[in-house]
Amino acid sequence: MYHQRSMETMDREELLKLQDERLRRTVRHAYEGNIFYRTRMEDLGISPQDIRGVEDLSLLPMMDKDDLRRHYPLGLCCVDESRIREVHMSSGSTGTPVMNAYTEGDLAQWAECMARCYAMAGMAPGDRVQITPTFGLFNGGFGFFHGARERGLFVVPTGSGNTARQVKMIRDLKVKGLGAVVSYALRIMEYMEEHGIDGLPSLKVGIFGAEAFSEGMREKVEKGLGIEAFDIYGMTETGGVGTTGMDCPDHCGIHVWEDHYILEIVDPVTGKAVPDGKEGEVVF
Repeated sequence: MYHQRSMETMDREELLKLQDERLRRTVRHAYEGNIFYRTRMEDLGISPQDIRGVEDLSLLPMMDKDDLRRHYPLGLCCVDESRIREVHMSSGSTGTPVMNAYTEGDLAQWAECMARCYAMAGMAPGDRVQITPTFGLFNGGFGFFHGARERGLFVVPTGSGNTARQVKMIRDLKVKGLGAVVSYALRIMEYMEEHGIDGLPSLKVGIFGAEAFSEGMREKVEKGLGIEAFDIYGMTETGGVGTTGMDCPDHCGIHVWEDHYILEIVDPVTGKAVPDGKEGEVVF
């Protein structure tokens, strides 16, 4: 199932052309919109004209969390702050948090990517999804919500906690999909066992993010809730839950939304891309 078939099934050659075009536009926007990016590039003797496409990525300087923290809260914005419509922050960091600001365009892109994730999990317009992550500065609740609206789903926005109510809503509203962290799925299973609840017949799909989970954990949750479990990928730095990709029904790895993100595996020492089959550090 697709949300944007033309983009999700794009010919590889066309996709690479689109990546080059969007990369050029993004680099130019960053260079012109923020002194930090402009200075970093000028210090290396680089201008936007030097970045013609993906093959020139190695010319660009990398950023890390220290860069993001030093410019907290809005020091890395490339637009006037009057255009900001929403902010979210990292949930797992210590010290100064990492904040991401969103324009209308950013929110639309986030919703689009998350809607694709719902489609890949088999959620069709009109299907019912229960969103259990908190609705706050942590991006999880809002990410699931924005994508559900874009996909045309029936949203049950329970937010976090109150497991008794969570289970009641799933049963009463015949919810098909569950958005959650995987540890909360385990808590729902515990509650069901404690209260003698034998299954949630309407529930078919679980989309789990923010926490890593093993294949053993996937099997446990699928068996305990009678669902198919999907692993969703995203982080505050790239825009939030679902922005970068999700696994498909084959469950053998994450599909990256490559029309929006370029993924490299690099040597953590040299920063250079490593050949296929070699281990390295993931960079978006």
